[in-house]
Formats: sequence, structure tokens, C-alpha cells
Amino acid sequence: MTATLLLQARTSSSRLPAKVLLPVGGMPLAVLAARRAGNTGHRVLVVTSRETSDDVLCGVLEDWGTDCFRGDLENTLKRFVDALQGVPDEHVVVRLTGDNVFPDGRFIDEMLEDFERRDVAYLCCGGEASGLPYGVSAEITRAGLLREAHRNTDSAADREHVTPWVIRHYGRNTFDRYQARGMGQYRCTVDTLDDYLRVSRVFAGIEDPADVPLNELLDRLKRYSGDVVTPEPARRLVLGTAQFGLDYGIANRVGRPGRDVVDSLVRTAISNGVQYLDTARAYGNSERALGKALAGGWGSRVKVITKLSPLDDCPADASREVARVFAERSVYQSCHALGLSSLDVLMLHRASHLTAHGGEVWDALLGLQQQGVIGELGVSVQSPQEALAALDHEEVTFIQLPFNLLDYRWDEVVPRIVEVRRHRALVVHARSALLQGLLTTEAEALWRRARCANASEVNAWLRTRTDEYARGDKVELCLRFALSQPWIDGVVVGVDTRQQLVDNLVRAGARRWSEKELASIMRDRPTVPLDTLDPATWEKAND
Repeated sequence: MTATLLLQARTSSSRLPAKVLLPVGGMPLAVLAARRAGNTGHRVLVVTSRETSDDVLCGVLEDWGTDCFRGDLENTLKRFVDALQGVPDEHVVVRLTGDNVFPDGRFIDEMLEDFERRDVAYLCCGGEASGLPYGVSAEITRAGLLREAHRNTDSAADREHVTPWVIRHYGRNTFDRYQARGMGQYRCTVDTLDDYLRVSRVFAGIEDPADVPLNELLDRLKRYSGDVVTPEPARRLVLGTAQFGLDYGIANRVGRPGRDVVDSLVRTAISNGVQYLDTARAYGNSERALGKALAGGWGSRVKVITKLSPLDDCPADASREVARVFAERSVYQSCHALGLSSLDVLMLHRASHLTAHGGEVWDALLGLQQQGVIGELGVSVQSPQEALAALDHEEVTFIQLPFNLLDYRWDEVVPRIVEVRRHRALVVHARSALLQGLLTTEAEALWRRARCANASEVNAWLRTRTDEYARGDKVELCLRFALSQPWIDGVVVGVDTRQQLVDNLVRAGARRWSEKELASIMRDRPTVPLDTLDPATWEKAND
């Protein structure tokens, strides 16, 4: 099968051309990607824009004997269609990107064989399901379908990303020959300086970087990816960051981590598949510390959840206009501290703000969402009653609630959550799976502070279940219990050290317990006082 391999060197106004001039193994990224992709004889054409900022790139490609096509900057789909002028509609097209230099000719030939054998309109490889690292990706379709998409879509996203219209109308088929590799949490693209340094190390010392087989590069990538510690991405673990700005947790003896530790925690979490980071205006300096850790491109790889200020400084009798100003100020302060132009997810820190000041606080947030300053809205709740009230608001797409294996209060809420999710998008995150560390300690003084009169009974039960189900690891027992709940999408866990994080990342990858196992764990569960389940009621250390 003869195909044209279109290597995309720019999308709209991105800075990709600057990246594809970076040298790896003695070649600019774009040249290396083109040579590796075309090393079995298919025609490779680098498609970039007519902007003067791409002149240097095109000159470099010419010097290296690589064909280049220049087209529309803002309409990448049109650029692809124009580059295919004169080829028949049935002509096969492979889409690649210029900063992904691992795909080689053999890999592309394998995809082309699968495309032909299955007789599909579209085939892709990429993402966790492929078994390959982020950056080993390609898409295959036919020239006529790209032309059809160009004629029929006005969507800016369709035009920027080239193939979405084809996928919607003809289906998405995936190439899964490398699934057994299980490297979905690894990265070999070049989006950040860390990415570039890693890819450079992988190619270091290789005589001909364009000719080394993909499998050899994957083996080398594993050796140079010491930040990856999990066999599978920890998608459902949410990194809590209260510790970054506060002395948080009843069992915390370390205090707030320093800048280097925060950077290491955040980047290790992201490198191992964590999808959400959780912070808040009320967490002291947490937002600012997190913003610094996400600099240099790391923020593009994860979503940040922050929470509105508790608005304690807003007068109780404030007018609607004043309340709106306080709410908007909190949002923009979060943006500034995090170094973001918009917030992925904003939660109310207090469920009462859904109706406070005549509903003006919530209305202000809805207005900012319409302006694109806020992505999704949610509520951090303290009780089942607050959760049920929040679920009545259609705009609420995130709920965060306290939950642990001693917490019996949520049984009445789960059916409502399941019902809501049948009708609309809703993400549920659980926090306090370790009850601020209380469940991992048997220190009598801490249990007294938590107002637990039957601490001896509770700790005996926890020891028995830990030995039965978690090999003596109380943290694993607590985390797996929360992660095994089918109605919970993510569990927020705060850590003080990198080793704690690594241990929790590994725990998060453990098999989920079945309903039968969960029921067995819950047998004879002791009932603790309500005050024990609510850290706000606990005695202070100096009381």
C-alpha cells in the first residue's frame, strides 16, 4: 500500500516550529521525525504555515532534503487538504506530528497493514489503550474523507485537530498490537524541557537516530524514565495539596514541604498518570506553590481543581453587588496564584454559597463560566444533606465529599448519585480516606482529640481487616476501600514526602475489590461518633 505521510509541524498559532528545530541525535526534531517515519519508502511531507516565522524551519528542511508544504496557519485541516491536491480520494494518508520522533517506518507499515486488513475509514494509535507511550501515535484515513470534512465542518476544533469530523461520522478504530507493552504512563513527546532532555538522553550515543527500531527506543525510554514508578497510570488518585500551604493533618509531624519537595511531588504525580490536583484559596500558600510547580509546561498535562474562598471577609449583610465582587475577586486571585488564565474546575468551599446573598455568589460563578474563566463548577460538601442539595443544581458537575471506611453516613446518598449520573455528567471525588491520618495511627491521644470513645474497639477492627485484606498496610486498606467504590471517580490524598506519594501511587494501581469483598470488609464494622467523622469538631492540639 502506498501512502502519503503528512508530518504536522504547526497547529494554528502554536510555538511548535521553535520546538521542531531542537536537535536530537544531531538532527532537528522535524527532520528526525520525517526520516524515521519515512524509512520504509513512503512519501513524507512536512506541512506547516506560510507565516514568516516558519521560514527558518522550511530552510532547515530543505537543507536536509525533506519536502515541505506551506499552507493556512489557522485552518490546519485546510492545510492538509491543500497538501493533498491532485491525489485521488482513495489515497491513504497518515497524520503524524513533528515533535513525536519515536514512530518509525516499521510501526507505520504495521498500522497500514491493519488499516487495509480491517477495511476501515479511520485508524489511530495513541493513548493508554494502545500500550505505547504518549508520543508514539499516528492516524490513518483517506484523502477523500479529509476533503469531505473540510467541506462540511465549521468547527474550529475540527479544523485545528484535522480528524474529529471523520471520527464522528465514520467511527474510531484503534491499533492495539502493542497493548502488551503497557507503557501508557510514559512520555516521549517534546512539550516541556524535561521531555526534551529525556528524549535527548534516549537518542544519545546512537550513530543513526533515524534508523534505530521503535522497540529499542521503548526499552531505552524505560531506563531513562526514573520518575515513572507505577505499572499502570494512577488515573483515579488525586493529589491533595493542602500540605503545601498549611500544617495539615492530625498525624502530620513534618510540616509544610519546601519548594523542591513540592516540585518533585507534583511532577512525580503527573508523570504517573494523576489527572487532577486539588487545592483551594483557603489552603494558605498552596495555590502559589502549586502554580510554581506547574511552570515550564507541566500545567498542560493535568487539571487543577481549586475552591472559592470561604468569603469569611465578606459581610453577612453585604449587598448582592458586593457579594459578586468578593466571589469574582477570589476567582481571579486563584488564576493569578496558579499562573493560569482560566480555572479547569472551581468548587464552592462551602455548600451554603449556592444560595448565599440571594444566590449572587453562584450567579457570579456561572457568569465567569460563560466567559470561559471557569471550566467546570462543583461543590465541596461536608455532609450527605449538603451533597443532596448540591445535586439538585444542574450546573454542578463535580462533587467532593469526605468518605472513609468508617463513614456510614453516605449510604443514603449513593442511589441519588447513581441516578444523577444516568442523566448528566458528574464527577465524584472523595477526600479524607485516611481521616486526616487518624486511621493509620493507634496513638490514644490523637483518637481522644478526635472524640472517639470506642477507639480500642475501632483499632482492633482496623488491625483485623488490614491483616486480612491489605497485608498489614492500613493505608492500602483505606485507599483501596475508597478506590473500589463504583460511584467514586477519584480519591484525594495528601502526602508529605515523595516516598509517601510513590507508595500511594502503587497502592492506587491495586485491583479493585468486588462488591462481595467490600461487604466482607464491612462485616461487624464498629460505629464511631459523628464527631469523629468531622475533623472540624476535633479538639485542637493545645486545647
